[in-house]
Amino acid sequence: MEENSKSGFQQPNNPMHGVKLVDILEGLVAYYGWDELGALTNINSFTNKPSIKSSLKLLRKTPWARAKVEELYLDIINK
Repeated sequence: MEENSKSGFQQPNNPMHGVKLVDILEGLVAYYGWDELGALTNINSFTNKPSIKSSLKLLRKTPWARAKVEELYLDIINK
C-alpha cells in the first residue's frame, strides 16, 4: 500500500497547491501595494496600519477574506 504523504500527491490543476499564504500576501503587496490591495478587497487590515503579520492573522481566521486574496493572486498569476 502506498504511503499517504503530502509530497506523494500531485495536483497539476490546482495552481494554489504548495503556495504559502505569506507568499501570496507578499506577492500581492509587491504587485498592488497596500492601498490598492485594500481598495480591491475592502479588508480593513490592508488599509489601517497594514502589516504582513496582522494581515496573515486576519486571513487565517476569516475565510471570506482569504478567498478574496486567493482570487486576486490567481488573477495576477494567470496574466
